[in-house]
Amino acid sequence: MADDEPTRAARLLDAQAKAERLFAEIEGRGLVAPGEDERAVSDRIRDLANELFGTTRHWHKRIVRSGPNTLAPYRENPPDRVMGADDIVFADFGPVFEEYEADFGRTFVLGDDPVKKRLRDDLPKIFAAGKHFFESTPDITGKQLYAEVQRLAADAGWELGGWHAGHLVGEFPHEWIDGADRESYITAANDTPLRRADKAGRRCHWILEIHLIDREREFGGFHEELLTL
Repeated sequence: MADDEPTRAARLLDAQAKAERLFAEIEGRGLVAPGEDERAVSDRIRDLANELFGTTRHWHKRIVRSGPNTLAPYRENPPDRVMGADDIVFADFGPVFEEYEADFGRTFVLGDDPVKKRLRDDLPKIFAAGKHFFESTPDITGKQLYAEVQRLAADAGWELGGWHAGHLVGEFPHEWIDGADRESYITAANDTPLRRADKAGRRCHWILEIHLIDREREFGGFHEELLTL
């Protein structure tokens, strides 16, 4: 029997809290460091999730990208790269905790580059502003939220790095419910309200993801977490 909505919400929030702890441990243990290659760091984060929570499944591919690889949108697979002393790095993981998906992304700056630090610091600000816009617009569509995130990025001097700014999240595997339909994404092509029921009749819960890039300087950053709870 499917969980009721308060239980679903609580379990999604618990999954995110565990992902947040995982990322705090990533930083605390210094896993993202100069001289490390992306794939090895990704594997260490996978192992850390297992150590902390017994997590062995991730609902999407594990992503650790540095330097120019941070320009690449999710669907691309840039070659493995060794992190430099002055790099910007982001990690994007989708661990599954007790059949509920988390999706969490954060950005790390290894050196003292002020522009990279500004990008890292702008990411949570733009996320917060996008979430505020969502919360203050009852009938908001995916198209409207995407346009607002795009505007916020441009006002801060950045570009969006992908064709969408978020997606559905829920019980694993949520993609079996809505597949790759445009209504499953916060994107310019989605004219449907974000506050609605999914195809299984349950309340839609969304991830807001902010991928900002500086194409000229050849780097980007990433920040994502739950939007709707």
